[in-house]
Amino acid sequence: MLEEKQGIWKRYAVGALLILAAAATATSVAAFSVVNDVVTVLRHGHPITGLDKLLAQADSGAPQTILLIGSDQRAKTSQDAKINGQSARSDTMMLVRLDPHKRATALMSLPRDLKVQIPGHGTDKLNTAYSLGGPKLTVRTIKEFTGISINHVVNVDFRGFRAAVDKVGCVWVDVDRPYVNLGGAYAKINILPGYQKMCGGPALAYVRYRHEDNDIVRAARQQGFLRQAKDQLGVGRIYNNRHGLLKIFGQYTSSDIRDRSSVLRILKLVIQSAGHPIVQVPFKSELGPSYVTATQSDVDESVQQFLGVKGPKTSLKPAQTRKTHHAKRHKKVTSTGLIGASGEGKSLALQLVSRGARGIPLYYPRQRLPSDVFQTPPRAYKVAVKGHLYHAYRIVVRMRGIGDYWGVEGTGWTNPPILRESNTVKKYGHRKFYVYSDGGRVRLVAWKTRDATYWVSNSLELTLSRSQMLAIARSCKPL
Repeated sequence: MLEEKQGIWKRYAVGALLILAAAATATSVAAFSVVNDVVTVLRHGHPITGLDKLLAQADSGAPQTILLIGSDQRAKTSQDAKINGQSARSDTMMLVRLDPHKRATALMSLPRDLKVQIPGHGTDKLNTAYSLGGPKLTVRTIKEFTGISINHVVNVDFRGFRAAVDKVGCVWVDVDRPYVNLGGAYAKINILPGYQKMCGGPALAYVRYRHEDNDIVRAARQQGFLRQAKDQLGVGRIYNNRHGLLKIFGQYTSSDIRDRSSVLRILKLVIQSAGHPIVQVPFKSELGPSYVTATQSDVDESVQQFLGVKGPKTSLKPAQTRKTHHAKRHKKVTSTGLIGASGEGKSLALQLVSRGARGIPLYYPRQRLPSDVFQTPPRAYKVAVKGHLYHAYRIVVRMRGIGDYWGVEGTGWTNPPILRESNTVKKYGHRKFYVYSDGGRVRLVAWKTRDATYWVSNSLELTLSRSQMLAIARSCKPL
C-alpha cells in the first residue's frame, strides 16, 4: 500500500509533538518522573551517533535549536519514487528554536529541494545530503549553509506521527481548500475545506500532500498543523497520555539525546516555552525549474528572523495590490488593493442556502483581490462536538499563487479551539474583531454573534496583508 510507504514529513511532526509538548507537560511536582521516563525511552531507542563534534553544547537555560528530520523510502511503483529514485531521503527538515528569553517558539522549514553545497559532494538538493550521509551529513550541510548552531537532532518515522495524533485525541484543523485525490500514483486523500477534527490517518495524508503545490506551501501547511496542535494540547491532556506518547516516541524516533543532563536542559526550556505561541518563520527563497534557490542575503534574513523569533511583517509572496487591466475597466481598487465583490459573495451565500446551510446567519465577503476567484460550490456541513452537531459553512477563495487560498468560515460552535489562542481586539463601529497574528503578519480575523462565530483565514503562506485581512472581515455581511 502506498499509505505505508508515503513521504515522511510526519516523522518530525511527532518529534515536535513530543519534545515540544510531551516532555513539556511535566509539572514541577512530576518533573523528575518524566525525566526518568524520557531517559529510559531514549536509551532503549535508536540513538544517532557520530554527531558530537557537529552539535553545539548549551548551558542550562540557554537557547537551543533542534533539527527535526523525516527520512523517506518510497514504494518502487509510486510516482514519487520514479521522480526521486530509490535512495532514502529526508522528506522535510524543520528547525525548532527554544529560547526562554523570547515570547514565542520559532519553527522554520528548509525546502528539501533547496540548492546547497553538500560537503565533499558538490552542488545538489538539500534532501540528497541525507541519502549520501544520513543525519551527520545533513547537519553539516545545514550548518555550513545557514550558519546556525544545532544542539540536537531528532529523526521520526511517519507511523509515529499517526499514532501520536490518535493518542492525544486528534487535532482540530482549519483546512483551507479541498484536498482530493481518489486514485492514481499519488496517495489517496479526500479532505474537504472547513474547520474539522482530524485524526491520525487523514492528518498524515494532509500534512504530506504535495502533488498540487510545492515544498514551500507544504512546509507552511505542516507548520500550521503543528501550531494548531500545540495550541490545543494543554499540559494536563499531554501529561495524562505521557506514557503512551513516550512509548510511541521511543519506537518511531532516533535521536542524539540520551543522557539525563540533556533531557533536563530541554525540559527546562520547553516548560518555560509551554505557554508561548509558535511563530512560523518562512525561509526566504525562490522556486526554480529544478531547485529552490536562496541568495546569501535571503539566508541571512531568514536566519536573523529565526534566531530572533520574529516572523516577517509582510508576506514573502505579496498579494496583488495594483490594478489589473480587467479591474481598471470594471472595478474600483481600494487603498488596500481590494475590489468590490458584493454580487459574487451574495451568490455564494445563496448557494449555501440551496445546499442546506441554515441555523446561523450566513456572512459573505464583499471584497477580494482583483485576481481572486471564488470557488464553487461553497461547503455547507455540520461539526460534531461531544455528541452535538453545529451548523457550519466554508467559502473558499483561490488566489493567483500556487497553493494560495483564503476563506470565510462560520459555525454555530461558539467556542472552537482555534479562537482560544491569544489575540488582540480591534473595534470598528459596533463590531469587535479578534486578530490572531503570526509574528508581524495576520493569519486569522474573527468576530462573534450571540449564537455563532466567524473568521477570515489567511492563506497558508499568509499572503494577505494585515490591512487586507481586516478589510475583508469588515466587508463580510449577513445574507
